[in-house]
Amino acid sequence: MATAADARAAAPAPSLLARMRHDLAPFPGRAALTWRIALLCALVVGVAMLYQIPEAAISCYLVIFLMKPDAAQNVGTALALIVLVSLVVAFVVLLVNLTVDSPPLRLITIALVSFVFLFIGAATQLGEIGGVIALIIAYALTLVNVVPVADAATLGLRYAWYLVALPMAMMALFNIAMGLSPVRLARATLRERLEASARAIAGGAPAADPVLAARLGEGNGEAEKRAGLIRLLHMVPSPAAGQLARDVRAGYRLMLAAAGLTDDLDASRRAALVGHIERIIAALDAGEAPPAPPLPASGAGRAEHAAWEALAIIAGGPEGEITPAPKPPFLRPDAFGNPAYQRFALKTTAAAIICYVMYTGLNWQGIHTALITCYVAALGTTGETLHKLGLRIVGCLIGATLGVASILFVVPHLESVGGLMALIFAGILLAAWVSTGPERIAYGGVQIGLAFLLTVVQGFGPSLDLDSARDRIVGILLGNVVIYLIFTQVWVVSIESAARAHLAAALNGLARLASLAPRRRAGAIGDAAAAAEHLAHARDMLELVAFEPTGIRPSVATAEALEAARAEISALNRDIYLSADDLSPFAARLGAIARAIDAPEDGSAAETMEGTAQNETDSPAVIGRRLARLRRLMAVRA
Repeated sequence: MATAADARAAAPAPSLLARMRHDLAPFPGRAALTWRIALLCALVVGVAMLYQIPEAAISCYLVIFLMKPDAAQNVGTALALIVLVSLVVAFVVLLVNLTVDSPPLRLITIALVSFVFLFIGAATQLGEIGGVIALIIAYALTLVNVVPVADAATLGLRYAWYLVALPMAMMALFNIAMGLSPVRLARATLRERLEASARAIAGGAPAADPVLAARLGEGNGEAEKRAGLIRLLHMVPSPAAGQLARDVRAGYRLMLAAAGLTDDLDASRRAALVGHIERIIAALDAGEAPPAPPLPASGAGRAEHAAWEALAIIAGGPEGEITPAPKPPFLRPDAFGNPAYQRFALKTTAAAIICYVMYTGLNWQGIHTALITCYVAALGTTGETLHKLGLRIVGCLIGATLGVASILFVVPHLESVGGLMALIFAGILLAAWVSTGPERIAYGGVQIGLAFLLTVVQGFGPSLDLDSARDRIVGILLGNVVIYLIFTQVWVVSIESAARAHLAAALNGLARLASLAPRRRAGAIGDAAAAAEHLAHARDMLELVAFEPTGIRPSVATAEALEAARAEISALNRDIYLSADDLSPFAARLGAIARAIDAPEDGSAAETMEGTAQNETDSPAVIGRRLARLRRLMAVRA
């Protein structure tokens, strides 16, 4: 009988048009976040015009880039970034005073600051925030070229601080007043997980259901953080906060159990599960307590038992012992041993410096957007960078077209900043709708918004200057060209290596999961969810293979083997989590396969693993055979 994974692998890839239609389709919460981003950008532009704060387009870019659905998270991000940039700017004042009279020294300072913050972002949990800080500081130092020398240190850095403090302060206040409640979002997340599970179970092939797979791939980290924030800030009474936290874990547990159900599950049992999930959804919608589930039918398998147990927890039943997953350290363990972080920082810095030298040497300050482009378009792998570059170019053309059309047909009729704010709101609605979509297209929306803003927002009121719009678009395209040349020629990082790294991380998580005693494994939602999240990232990486230059692109056989390995690890995740057997003997083997991803084992190891698997029965037998197949798949290189 064909497995669900086989069915999914055999299904034809969706067309580009079908993917676009799917990515642009509405989903719960998308419209609410979209209009909030658009309104906040309009307000930021209005305040920037009122107080004559330059480069309001960059301030709005930060809003589009950083705004998330959760109001509490947005407030925390905004306040943290204000404090961080304030400290950094205070330090950079000293550097500016030292370099204000020496352009060569200033260039070296820009390169040094850029490298340090890009490296910190890449090698720590700070992530893309490090690139944002590098952008703000580097851009502030370049302003020394366009202001009087006597005022350069104070004015340039004051502008840098304004660029961040204004939008972040407004984002904090806006979310306090009009943001989406974390409690509401937590309850919406539970409802979405219940609906995805019911749909997958009713469909008869739950492991192949794309919606359920997508929900599992989101992981549980963000939902757990939200539940912890609700408890910390006492947004609801303590008993309700505790139940919300249990619901978050139980909802994910239900999805894992649903994905582990067999395709030939008896129709009456399937209907019983679906019916009870629908009753829980109806009770939650009515504000009532979810009904307690019946006992599982006799002969129910482990996945079916796990599904009923999850529903019992949502109904207020006991959860049992929770086994938290280890928290990743702020500084990555290989921060100073892995040259990839330094190389990424050096390549991005080199691209920014090249652009800076070009527009300074040409005395063409209008194309300074080339420098900005380098910081916001660079990513770890070449395929990711080229995919983002493609989104940036397409988004730039769409945003610039909207901006130029606005200058020609709308701006002549505007008489006040209020009219400009209304135009910004309308233009950013489109950009925000795209940016709140799947990762595959999200950055295109950010670029639509940035190009539109850079074109329309000039000076401190409505402007008809097409020359500035032209220059800024030329700058964006120049930055893209420089990034493309550097990231495809220097220290090229392949998609295959990034995909293998995510698969290894998932296997290491499964090794921890397998090492747990069966009674503790049910509470290890964090490890199972983290593995699923890594597998989703690996899938996203493999979808970008087509963007890689042919010289580093993996062969078709290798890409297919990696995708098959990803599906195998996904099935292992369910098998290990749902197993009631002692799986500790498999922990070392999972770790060995993870370590061997970049150094395949020899044939004798494979034979030993095959022999071991053939002597095992029941759940361990299935897991053993999967491990043997997985080891062979991970060794495929052509």
